[in-house]
Amino acid sequence: MLKEKVEKLAEKAFEENNSLFLISLEVNSANHIKIVLDGDKGVSVNDCITVSRAIEHNLDREEEDFSLEVTSAGVSEPLTMPRQFKKNLGRRLKVKTANDKFDGDLIAADDNEIKLSWKAREPKPVGKGKITVQKEAVLPYTEIVEAKVKITF
Repeated sequence: MLKEKVEKLAEKAFEENNSLFLISLEVNSANHIKIVLDGDKGVSVNDCITVSRAIEHNLDREEEDFSLEVTSAGVSEPLTMPRQFKKNLGRRLKVKTANDKFDGDLIAADDNEIKLSWKAREPKPVGKGKITVQKEAVLPYTEIVEAKVKITF
C-alpha cells in the first residue's frame, strides 16, 4: 500500500520535471523507501530534493512511519532502460551478452536495440601484418546482460 502511494507521488513529481525518470523504487519491511532516478540532462542535488519533498510532504507519518532516500543513478550503475541508452549516445560502453563482450561507442539507440561501433586490429586478408577495421554490432535489449558507461580520463 505504501509503495503504491509513493509510486503515484513520484509519477506526479516526474510530470512536473519530465526530464527525470524512475530507475527503481523499493520499500522494505521497515518502510525504508529508496528511490533511484535518472534524467535526460543528468540529475542535480536539487532534483533529488524536489522529488524527496514531493513524496515526503504528501505522506502522513502518523499513519505510517517511514524513512526516505532519493538518489541518482551512479556512474558505475548499469544502464537498464532504453531512455538511459538514448541519453548516453556518443559515449563508450562496455556491454555483456550471454555469449560475448563488446567495448564500443554507442552510435544509435531506440526502444528495441542499440548499435555499437569500434575499431579492431585484424590480420590482413593477403600478406603479413594487421590492419585496423571498423566494426559494428546491433544488440537488442533482450540480449544485453549488463551495460555500463566506460569512464575515461
